Amino acid sequence: MIPVILSGGSGTRLWPVSRQQMPKQFCTIFDKSLQTFTLQRSLRLGSPWIVTSKALQTLTELNLKDNKASGVQVVYEPFGKNTAPAIAVLCQLLKLQGKADEVVGIFPSDHLITKEDVFLNVVEFAASVAKDNKVVTLGIKPSYPETGYGYIQTEPTSFKDKGSLKAFSVVKFHEKPSLEKAQEFLAHGSFSWNAGIFVFKVSHMASLFEKHQPEMWALVSTLKADSSNLEEIYTKVKSISIDYAIMEHLSGGELTCIPAEFGWSDVGSWDAVASLQKGHEVLNVSGKDNFVFGDDDKHYSFVGIDDVIVVDTKDALMLVKKGHSQDVRHVVEALTKQQSKLVKEHVYEYRPWGYFEILKDTENFKSKVIRVNPHAQISYQSHAKREEHWTITVGSGEVVLNDQVIPVQAGSHIHIPLGAKHRIRNNTEHMLEFVEVQLGTYFGEDDIVRYQDDYKRS
Repeated sequence: MIPVILSGGSGTRLWPVSRQQMPKQFCTIFDKSLQTFTLQRSLRLGSPWIVTSKALQTLTELNLKDNKASGVQVVYEPFGKNTAPAIAVLCQLLKLQGKADEVVGIFPSDHLITKEDVFLNVVEFAASVAKDNKVVTLGIKPSYPETGYGYIQTEPTSFKDKGSLKAFSVVKFHEKPSLEKAQEFLAHGSFSWNAGIFVFKVSHMASLFEKHQPEMWALVSTLKADSSNLEEIYTKVKSISIDYAIMEHLSGGELTCIPAEFGWSDVGSWDAVASLQKGHEVLNVSGKDNFVFGDDDKHYSFVGIDDVIVVDTKDALMLVKKGHSQDVRHVVEALTKQQSKLVKEHVYEYRPWGYFEILKDTENFKSKVIRVNPHAQISYQSHAKREEHWTITVGSGEVVLNDQVIPVQAGSHIHIPLGAKHRIRNNTEHMLEFVEVQLGTYFGEDDIVRYQDDYKRS
């Protein structure tokens, strides 16, 4: 099997931890990121592919490096167009590599699965069903009448079994239901939650695109093996989910569901997070059942308050009543209308060479702590609107200032004049850290002219 990780997302449902530039799969909500969990599961199935956006390239490559996952093939979409174009492009690339007869598993990167061995057994069964030119979706056996998931209705009798696992023909997909309808689904017994996990043979899915989305497939089938014309295709292809584009067009004989229970959650809200982990230790005075996701160095107390979720980050604090965390999206919508940076970015940001965190951002100056990874260097660059002062706090390395190489170590200070070409490199085995203070008229990250860059950024 070829495991394929779909990694996208807009970073809204778990705001303020998840944001556009740091969607939830890369956030450390549990002891590992969801992307790491998904990657490690996928490595047990075969050699993974990842389909993600160009905007998430740095985070994706850092995650692969951290997990020492070599040999993973990554497709970088120029911009998101939902899941159908992503899967169509994947099928075309696999066909170009002579892998049309391979079975593929499509796995969202931001789901939590706690019973991994059970899950892998279900996927193995799904692959055996998919070899017979069937599209297989994994259904989650519902344990309560959830209104936040779509449902899959199946025939009452299975057509293929493997131990306790059963494969059923799909009758219909149902949108997120009302509570009353969800209770009916639960009582009926032939309904599963739609987890968005699909297994199919490449050639079969390609034929389904050709049949049900001929315009899309006509565009995608022109894709070159090196993906050099992918952006041209994406400017023309429509944005649509795989559910609407393909799955809802299939008859019961073509689409199969395997209901199972393997500790699945889409971690789709702070209520879900609160149900999955203990959270920060809190002190309740005349209060109970409060949950905090926050700073380990802070103390949190509740007085006369019950059932509250607190999410505390460096630049945002959100309180939400349990049972209402789906409404967090309205906060994000309001901030988006205000064109707030809080929707897109954190005070910290990862780069291919390391990491920085904004300490203070004012009209008069901006300060950061910057960490450069061992044997890495920032681009050789200059700024038109600011000068900089660097104070080395940890480690050693060298600064290149207008082509002059200056050795630095903890305690060294370097002044970068306005317009000067400069870079810092860490030529050691240890982390290099320095504090940067910017002075000038503008402190945006776009005030950079690059002359040399190891990562080919413009």
